[in-house]
Amino acid sequence: MQTRLFLAASLALSVSFISCKKDKETTTNDTNIATHSDDQSRVSSATDDVADDANSVIDNFGAFNGRTDNTANLLLPCNADVVLDSTASLRRLTVNYHGANCIGNRLRQGTVVLTMPLGQHWGDQHAVLTVETQNLHITRVADGKSITVSGTSTITNETGGRLYELATLGTIEHVIASPGITVTFDDGTQRNWQVAKRRTFTYNSGIVVTTNGNHTEGGNSHISEWGTNRYGNAFTASISSPMIIRQDCNFRLTGGQITHEGTLGTLVATFGLDANGDATGCPGSAPYYYKAVWTGVGGVVRTIIYPY
Repeated sequence: MQTRLFLAASLALSVSFISCKKDKETTTNDTNIATHSDDQSRVSSATDDVADDANSVIDNFGAFNGRTDNTANLLLPCNADVVLDSTASLRRLTVNYHGANCIGNRLRQGTVVLTMPLGQHWGDQHAVLTVETQNLHITRVADGKSITVSGTSTITNETGGRLYELATLGTIEHVIASPGITVTFDDGTQRNWQVAKRRTFTYNSGIVVTTNGNHTEGGNSHISEWGTNRYGNAFTASISSPMIIRQDCNFRLTGGQITHEGTLGTLVATFGLDANGDATGCPGSAPYYYKAVWTGVGGVVRTIIYPY
């Protein structure tokens, strides 16, 4: 009788231990999934924001855009100083950030240097702008989370044309590429990521920006970022449904889907949702949500919904 009681107690303790271990693993996995997805979103947003600011800055300086005056009536980045310098071989614009962006959801400190050969203007087809990001520290106001980005990328004006002419031109395409940017996360982890994106600008009640991945690897031609995440796992992020940013929604990400491979499974993040995980229109001042569905080894599935 005592033996049976001992075995029963041992079994109960064992089941309790396994259950607690599984609960702990589930919590850890869910946290890591959310963090990785959020990291990718923040890094992608950072590179897009720098590209958007570069467009605004360049279009306001005739030396870069080919105009005879120095204004296209476009907004310059908020809380940033812009300095123009031309040398014998390069045009140079230095942007020093020191505060909130124009919509107030991010704080930025750091420097971005934009250069272009004297023989080119940004409105020319295939013009190439070099973007050097120097310790750009970006803090999300909503929760205080931050990243620091450094590295060099290029933006190629594939079609030619300038964004302030978009309403008449119809379509402008830019290609963003970086052989390696260094990202320092808020836990001190530092990683190297590569970037390859194609951004298409159209006009529909304001500017609409459609972003797709532009790198091919292993038969996948929609990869936008790849490298090693903060947990040391090699990953690729593919844009499986175009990422859409709309001016008439205050330049917010209104939809799209990204598939992450190499995160000890497959992670699919869908954007432009409400708190229930359903597609929604522009929420005004309320947050959008994204739904991340992770499928791990053995078909284990985890789903999380987070605001952004």
